[in-house]
Amino acid sequence: MGLRARRELWARSSGSTGPGGPPTSTPPRASAGSRLSASVVSRAVALRTLVVVNPASGGGAARRRFERALPRLRDVLGECDVAWTGAPRDAERIAREGVRAGVERVVVAGGDGTMSEVVSGLLAAGLGGYVELALLPLGTGGDLRRTLALPADLDGALAAIARGERTALDAGRVAYVDRAGRDAVSYFANIASLGISGLTTELVNRAPKALGGRLSFLIGTLRSIASYRAAPVALRVDGDLVHEGPLVLAAAANGRFFGGGMEVAPRARPDDGLLDVVAIPGFGKLRLLAELPRIYRGSHLDVPGVIWRRGALVEAEPLGEPPWVEIDGEPLGRLPARFEVLPKALTVVGCGALAR
Repeated sequence: MGLRARRELWARSSGSTGPGGPPTSTPPRASAGSRLSASVVSRAVALRTLVVVNPASGGGAARRRFERALPRLRDVLGECDVAWTGAPRDAERIAREGVRAGVERVVVAGGDGTMSEVVSGLLAAGLGGYVELALLPLGTGGDLRRTLALPADLDGALAAIARGERTALDAGRVAYVDRAGRDAVSYFANIASLGISGLTTELVNRAPKALGGRLSFLIGTLRSIASYRAAPVALRVDGDLVHEGPLVLAAAANGRFFGGGMEVAPRARPDDGLLDVVAIPGFGKLRLLAELPRIYRGSHLDVPGVIWRRGALVEAEPLGEPPWVEIDGEPLGRLPARFEVLPKALTVVGCGALAR
């Protein structure tokens, strides 16, 4: 059923404020795998649009860049509402409340973390199938943008959104232990990982971003390698034990890139219904430094000791001090963790050709 037909059904069943108006009650919950019909609209301007802006993205440059781009955005999409985040996790609430109020398209003006919050807010509320998403890349890392072959410049991104081409993409769900020691669940669009990546994202998020995403993450990675000690972990993919022992990194990848351009999962596809699992065992510091260029290039899967699997479910159990878990560039908690794929959970506008 198309989105407009759903909204007419909601209006008939719950009472609408008027023809074409938003429903007065919350839409029914949708399964994470439901999605929009490709024939919902024929032009980009046909949907009610909410823009979620994270002014802290891109080292604080996002506000200025977005304000310059807003007239062009309205030329492409027509009139749209703009909401600014002011605190961590704000984008979750803004997106969820917007869709419940009748928004049909959410444009994320920010980075991977902002997109991850929007995805979490929608999927946790069962609303992933009632909205389409678009990305205006204003963040530091730009890793999801790379996977989706989205233009890096705002004019190119707006042109891609205007073309209105929709792609059904997978998402991921993570159950983990948060910083307060409580069980928590979150969602991701790109990559969730554990180990040294959690420390790296912590260091990068604390540091100024004046050097840009790629260099900021490289410096954070080098600092992490200098101090990180591999933690013992049991790692299972679809129930099969694939590693037990010291582990530097394990990534459950929907997309290919993380860490400001590292192609950690070069064979991952965000539309194949599977997670690519890439794990690096307890390599020493010198070995990690030697292999780092291959990780950036995506040529590390044939390095002896590196593990690569595909599966729908990944489970990681600590065998000692639990390492950090990061989700789309945000260090949110620790092991134990369970990562699972949600096939075709999202509809994204403006993607380029996904690499085969």
